[in-house]
Amino acid sequence: MKSFDLVIIGGGICGMTAAIYAARANIRACILEQQVCGGLVNWTNTVENVPSYQSIHGIDLMEKCREHVESLQVAIEEVDEVVEVDFSGDIKIVRTSMGEEYRAPAVIVATGRKPRPFPVETDFEKVHYCSVCDGTPYKGKSVLVMGGGNSGFDESLYLLGLGVHDIHIVETFPSCIAAAATQDQARATGKIRVSVSTDITAVDILPSGRGLAHFHDKAEGRDYTEEIDGIFCFIGQDPNTSVFENVLDMEHGYIRVNADMETNIPGVFAAGDVTVKKYRQITTAMGDGTIAALQAGAYLRSR
Repeated sequence: MKSFDLVIIGGGICGMTAAIYAARANIRACILEQQVCGGLVNWTNTVENVPSYQSIHGIDLMEKCREHVESLQVAIEEVDEVVEVDFSGDIKIVRTSMGEEYRAPAVIVATGRKPRPFPVETDFEKVHYCSVCDGTPYKGKSVLVMGGGNSGFDESLYLLGLGVHDIHIVETFPSCIAAAATQDQARATGKIRVSVSTDITAVDILPSGRGLAHFHDKAEGRDYTEEIDGIFCFIGQDPNTSVFENVLDMEHGYIRVNADMETNIPGVFAAGDVTVKKYRQITTAMGDGTIAALQAGAYLRSR
C-alpha cells in the first residue's frame, strides 16, 4: 500500500499540469498512467497552438512537461492500469493491474480519451492510429486514411513528409470538417485525394499481403475497390472511464463536473478531455488541471 495526499489518475498534459501545481503547494502527489506520460499529445506530429512554442512535436512537448514534473519529485508510475477504485470513504483507494494499492484523501481523474477503433471487421492487420508511431514503414507506399477532421488531414501531411507515395482520405459525411487552410494544403500536394459521402465496407487481404479496400460512394450510389498498403484511422476518441462506471456521475461516458472540477463525490475531481465539456484542446486541459489541483488543495486544507 502506498499513501499520498493526492492521487492523479492519468499522465497526459492535464494530469501533469495538476501534478506541477500540487507539488508547488507541498502536496504529496503521484501520477498513475496506464501507458506512458503524454497521452494523445504524444501522437500529435506538430503542436502550433500552445503559447511559447510556435511549433513543437507533441512528444517533445510532453517530454518537457515530464521533466518539469520530475524536477518537483512527483512520483510517476507508468504502464500500470487502474482496474478498481473505492471512493466511498474519506480515504480513496485506487488499485492497479500490477497489484499495487494507492490511498489518498483526494483524487484527480485525468484519464483523457482513446482513439475509436477502425469500424470495419477485417483480418488485415496493418491498421494504425498514430502516424508518428507507425508511419515510417510506409515510405513509397499507398495508404488509406479514415476521417476528414483535423487529425486526418494533419496526419496525412505528416505521412507525406515521411515519404508515403499517395494517400486517400475517406470521410463518411458529405464534407470534411478539417480547417479549410489545412484541406487546401493537403490537396495542393497532388498526392492526397479526398472522398466524401463514402463508406469503407470491407478490407480483404490479397495474396501479395496488400489490402483490398471496398468502398461505397453514397452520393453516386456506386461501389469500387482499391489496393492499399496500410490504413490509418482518425475518427475521434472515446473517454477512458470504464473503471468509474456506477461510481462517478457521467453523461455518455464523460464525467460530470462543476466549474471547480468537482465530481459528485467529495474529494474526487476530474479534469481535461474526460469531462463533459465543449472544447477539448491542450490548453483547455492545462486549465482544467490547474483548477483541479488548486481545488484539491483547498479540499485537503479543509479536512
